[in-house]
Amino acid sequence: MMYKYEIIVYWSEEDEAYIAEVPELPGCMADGKTYEEALKNALQIIDEWIETAKMLGRDIPTPKGKLAYA
Repeated sequence: MMYKYEIIVYWSEEDEAYIAEVPELPGCMADGKTYEEALKNALQIIDEWIETAKMLGRDIPTPKGKLAYA
């Protein structure tokens, strides 16, 4: 499924990997050896995050797009 959440991708020297964070979904992040891999993994993790939230009866934030503080 396609969602419209902002995804921030950056290189982490500490992890020696690209990190993809989804600021609107607390704790939702992924990594990858390449920028593209981190982004692909983030899209999968968004699906899993939302599926888990539904199972637990938690609210799912409405995507806002680009965040002012990101």
